[in-house]
Amino acid sequence: MNTTALIRPAWTPATIALTVIGFMVFWPLGLAMLAYIIWGDRLDGFKRDANRMTDGIFGSCRKASFRASSTGNVAFDDWRTTELERLAEERRKLDETYAEFDAYARELRRAKDQEEFDRFMSGRNKRNVPAKKGKGSGLLDEV
Repeated sequence: MNTTALIRPAWTPATIALTVIGFMVFWPLGLAMLAYIIWGDRLDGFKRDANRMTDGIFGSCRKASFRASSTGNVAFDDWRTTELERLAEERRKLDETYAEFDAYARELRRAKDQEEFDRFMSGRNKRNVPAKKGKGSGLLDEV
């Protein structure tokens, strides 16, 4: 088992133990662990948005630094610029595909959760169906 499966934003024995230890050692650590358990599933989206924002901000600086570090060979510099643009486009396509798959997986989990809930409710409703009135079927029949 790897550490990402052991310490995930969920109520697992490991995260509960880390929360308790965090509160015992230094209360902000316990509070941070508690926040991770509750809101940790949102970190992937936050991280992805932060990466996109910093890529946008520093992208122009990166392009300028590549141009500034010219080798003196115009053909090589042109080829390098073209390849970097192609890789950036591939990265953008990969990010879009990741976002599409993430949305698909989220919808799949939601559908599975809905199916499990519907199965639970139908089983619960079957158990709670009142018994048919018959001879001696209930306490009030004797009154």
